[in-house]
Amino acid sequence: MTTRWMRYVRLWWLLIVLCYRHEPARTVTALVLRVVGVGTIPAIALLLREAVDSGAAAAAGTGSARAAILAAVGMAVAYTVNAVVEREIWSLGIDLTDRVGLLELDPEIIRAVCGVETMDHLERTDFLDRVTALQGASWQVMFSAWGALDGLFNIARLVAVLALLGTVSPYLLLLLIFAVVPLWFDARGRRAMVRADTESAEDLRLSRHLFELATRSLPGKEIRVSGAGPVIGEMQEQAFRRAKEMLFRAQLEGAIWRTGGWTVFTAGFGAALWFVVHQTMNGTGTVGDLVLAITVAANLRMAVQQAVDSSTAAALAGRKSTHYLWLREYVDEQRSRPRGTGRAPLALTDGIRLRDVTFAYPGTGHNAVDGVSVHIPAGSVVAVVGEYGSGKTTLVKMLCKFHRPTGGAILVDGTDLGAIEAESWWAGMSVVFQDFGRYRTTFREVVGLGDLPAREDDQRIAEALAAADGQVLLDRLPDGLDTMMGKDLGGVELSEGQWQKTALARACMRREPLLFVLDEPTASLDAPSEQAIFEHYMNRARDIASRTGAITLIVSHRFSTVSGADLILVMESGRLVQHGTHEHLLAAGGSYAELHTLTSDAYTRR
Repeated sequence: MTTRWMRYVRLWWLLIVLCYRHEPARTVTALVLRVVGVGTIPAIALLLREAVDSGAAAAAGTGSARAAILAAVGMAVAYTVNAVVEREIWSLGIDLTDRVGLLELDPEIIRAVCGVETMDHLERTDFLDRVTALQGASWQVMFSAWGALDGLFNIARLVAVLALLGTVSPYLLLLLIFAVVPLWFDARGRRAMVRADTESAEDLRLSRHLFELATRSLPGKEIRVSGAGPVIGEMQEQAFRRAKEMLFRAQLEGAIWRTGGWTVFTAGFGAALWFVVHQTMNGTGTVGDLVLAITVAANLRMAVQQAVDSSTAAALAGRKSTHYLWLREYVDEQRSRPRGTGRAPLALTDGIRLRDVTFAYPGTGHNAVDGVSVHIPAGSVVAVVGEYGSGKTTLVKMLCKFHRPTGGAILVDGTDLGAIEAESWWAGMSVVFQDFGRYRTTFREVVGLGDLPAREDDQRIAEALAAADGQVLLDRLPDGLDTMMGKDLGGVELSEGQWQKTALARACMRREPLLFVLDEPTASLDAPSEQAIFEHYMNRARDIASRTGAITLIVSHRFSTVSGADLILVMESGRLVQHGTHEHLLAAGGSYAELHTLTSDAYTRR
């Protein structure tokens, strides 16, 4: 068995064990029913032959009718058992795949995506394609394991059926060759489906994005004013059609392969029936043998059909298993890489030093941050400025330990940031990113998620809201902290500025962070709110810095908000081209002075 198949076998085994761990009674019952199902068809055939032969002997006066009656009763019981087994196997299979798939695999997929220390994978197209394919497909992953198990039991049934045919004539064992052909052809057809499933994921993701774009309220205003609705609808339709056409072509290719396989099997099946009839007419077999052969041969066709159907169903579900297995292996590989085990310091004394730090996003071929070296003193307020795409946010992500430098090192009080445990470092941070979360839950939790141990502490939440100038927002909510957020959940929909205030409040939940990151924190706020919040955060930063040496990092394109920083870093095309105080940089000329002049002139002309 190849290494590839061994990987799948191990995965299927783990999934069956997972079922047993959570639903032991149902899992054992499902396995026992499958074992019973293997013997029902051979039992029916044997009892049918006995009933026919015993009945013929009784009619000729050479046997007893009692044997024929008992065989007939046994056959009826076997038929009943077979019908019950097939129905219960299907019912239990649906129940198990739903229960364990939804309750266990969905959370595991979320944990896998969130459990990788860095965020490189969330910016990789191949990773996003796999995750897209797995959305809502956990039951299919689980079903693939049971489908593979059904394939083994169907093979056992085929062996039993062929063994019975061998009792009529050894030549009938040749049907085994014809029975394998549909399975092989079906496997060939499935390859196209697996390939198409991956290749169509990007268009499906685009289609879903465009659909959400056209049906949500925030972009809806701009779409209506611009008249872009029909264009977006057409783009969504084209993306969806491309994906479906790709899948349809793969399905057609698979259908052609399956038709070829069944054509070969039908030819062999017909030849086998002709052989048995010919043998009986020549007197070399009994009528019971003929009935058994016809019954078994017919059931052989059904067994092959079930084997093909179960393998096809398992393979269709297995397409999702392929993505799930890839995800597991990717996450295991990432977790096996050297990880920091040290604890983050309780306070900073020296600060953070960047030594020739470089970073390139996977697959891009160029550096988003290129050779940055600078000392950020403990207790300082640092502003990072530059034009869009200059590397500001990427630099901040590396300081947050979301990306590992591809070159150079980041030292925290002399310790390599890579040697510090990610969770320990994150526990000492507070952040507001420009793409902040809009959580659909109660307002209490929307703010409280900033410090999980205190998320039920209403006093702490009130203090955080006051720090973010958000008390007025709380006063307007109909149910206060218990108000549900999001119209799609029957709650209240906030404006962009209000959502940003909740993000700022969330960042204030931790009272003494070592690193306080504000990435365009006031982009959606009005000027008075912006000024008030920055004044407050500057004062807060100085207060925390006096106790713990905390560093506050501000990313902004508004120069009025960064002039009071202790240190300003000027980024351009991924490189640090200038750094110093506001006054020093203005006097030195260069990029900062040019950008500051452009901004000042723009405000002057208003």
